Amino acid sequence: MTTTNRYGAIAAEIYDLDKPFGALPDTAFHLARFRDFKGSILEPACGSGRTLLPLLEAGLDVTGFDPSPEMLARCQARCAAAGFAPDLTRQRFEDFAYDRSFDAILVPVGSFTLIDRFETALDVLRRFHAHLRPGGVLVIDNQGLEVLAPAPDDRRRWTTPDGDLLTLEGIRTATDWLAQRAETTYRYERWRDGVLVESQIDVMAQRYWGCDEFRLALEAAGFSQVTVTGGYRPRPPRAGDRVLTYEAVR
Repeated sequence: MTTTNRYGAIAAEIYDLDKPFGALPDTAFHLARFRDFKGSILEPACGSGRTLLPLLEAGLDVTGFDPSPEMLARCQARCAAAGFAPDLTRQRFEDFAYDRSFDAILVPVGSFTLIDRFETALDVLRRFHAHLRPGGVLVIDNQGLEVLAPAPDDRRRWTTPDGDLLTLEGIRTATDWLAQRAETTYRYERWRDGVLVESQIDVMAQRYWGCDEFRLALEAAGFSQVTVTGGYRPRPPRAGDRVLTYEAVR
């Protein structure tokens, strides 16, 4: 069986080249949301620390986990270089566990879409609920159903600080509108002096949500006071918003 959403070594390296700190609008939005926040925050799927480290630098108490050892190693190295030693562990959405509760859980950008099955996603929301203290807040960014529409192949390239050429080719291989799920096969390559020296193939599987559908899912998992904003702005969602941010209380 093919492993999906693996984020291997080349994918992790490209992630950092493509999404340096502050490159996406979510970081400023979430920093503003948690400004002066006094409690503990859990970031599931923290990746290479693109959000986690800025939160630490803002003086916040952040714990993170990620299933990819390559992404997690990058996060640990970034934090150490900045003088931080947060609690970082290799865990998955499906079965993460802590012996303590948190005051907030934050899932930025589209990380939650990597849970590509409806039933699994509901179980994860219940697990989030169980790991929050009473009154704790869950903040999740989600991408909407328009992402399922046909899209051109994704072809991009980057040059590393060492001069290697990294290339990416992403091809949509499956779209299931009933399950609201898409699969894309990514081929990553490293070229050095015109010679291919490394290649990897990763399959990305993601599930996308309707706005009211996800609100109902949060309520079914036990959350209340659900609010939704769009476009990383403090306003209701609008047509054309590629990311919606949900906030809910345990």
